[in-house]
Amino acid sequence: MAPQTYFLVSVPTSISPSADREEAFTALQSAVSPSDGSTTSFAVPEFKIGTLDALVQQADDLAKLEQGCHSVVDKVVDSLRGLLDGDEDKLHEQKVVNDRPVENYLQSFQWNKVKYRTDNKPISDLVDTLQKELAAVDNDVKAKFNQYNQTKTALATLSRSQTGNLSQKSLSQVVNPDTLLKPDDSEYLTQHLVAVPNSQVKDFLKSYETLCDMVVPRSASLLAKDSEFHLYAVTVFKKHSAEFVHKVRENRWTPREMKFGEGGREAEEAEVRRLEKEERRQWGEALRLGRTGYSDAVMGWLHVLALRVFVETVLRYGLPLAYVSAIIKTDPKRSKKVKTALDARFSDLGGQAMNRDKKGRPIKDDSAMQQEMATAGLGSGEGGYEPYVVYEFELA
Repeated sequence: MAPQTYFLVSVPTSISPSADREEAFTALQSAVSPSDGSTTSFAVPEFKIGTLDALVQQADDLAKLEQGCHSVVDKVVDSLRGLLDGDEDKLHEQKVVNDRPVENYLQSFQWNKVKYRTDNKPISDLVDTLQKELAAVDNDVKAKFNQYNQTKTALATLSRSQTGNLSQKSLSQVVNPDTLLKPDDSEYLTQHLVAVPNSQVKDFLKSYETLCDMVVPRSASLLAKDSEFHLYAVTVFKKHSAEFVHKVRENRWTPREMKFGEGGREAEEAEVRRLEKEERRQWGEALRLGRTGYSDAVMGWLHVLALRVFVETVLRYGLPLAYVSAIIKTDPKRSKKVKTALDARFSDLGGQAMNRDKKGRPIKDDSAMQQEMATAGLGSGEGGYEPYVVYEFELA
């Protein structure tokens, strides 16, 4: 699915001659052509307003928190994409909010008053709550997907051991452990298994006795062979065991370890079946948690954006509050036209901060005054000061 671009916009009701909210919303709606984007009302509740210094700090905190929301949503989507093997159609089916398409949730957004109570609750408390919930979503999804990936890796490793050549596969399938010297069978001697490429068998048989001291002469015993390797058992005194293995690796032969466990091949096959069942179970759990995590992260993101709109509106337009807010849906190709239309219609709200060129089009003045206003928290746009409150974001 193609990504969608959204603009959250807040303007004072004074944009209409009567300062009526409905007329102001109509004026905001008419600023963008329906062919470029659809404009719907975005309900922002009233919050407890603190001091100016507190509002400026909250504006900064909310900006950072929104970046965190965006990051968590992206990470959850990436995790789901990997789980679904990159199938974008299946991924789109999982990207829902409260079992509704994302677009429907955004365009009918309502503040969750049960979860985030607004009565006499400072904005800073709401920010803390949203921050904790965002971290919980991130940690829960990450933990579940890590658990699934560990099981998937264990299954892949064990499955590979059932196939492949003698340098890789499980030796329980090809070697009878009763024919080998077990670790406790001798106080002084041990056996090492070595996988030798077929082309190097002659060199191995000529040199293995001199790889290190105390290799038992003529002890090399052929246990198995395939199209690529010969597998030999060589007897060595235990105190020279590490040196022998080191020399084997230097010659680019492969030392193998025989695990003397109970059950042998049957036990390994049973473990593969167990891991396959466990992998399917954890896949389902990861999918459900990823779907829920995406929903929770997007909902948290929209609540953070609603707080940003409110705080910026208070800082920008002052009290008493008299404004309308809307969400505009478009796409990346038309987003520039939407932004240009909004700038042209509401540039006068910036007073002297927005100048016009000879054709009357708004241009930004990068003067020191703008820099100071942006620093003071009076700039909702990513590129610096904007003459009106606007936030642009994208959801695939």
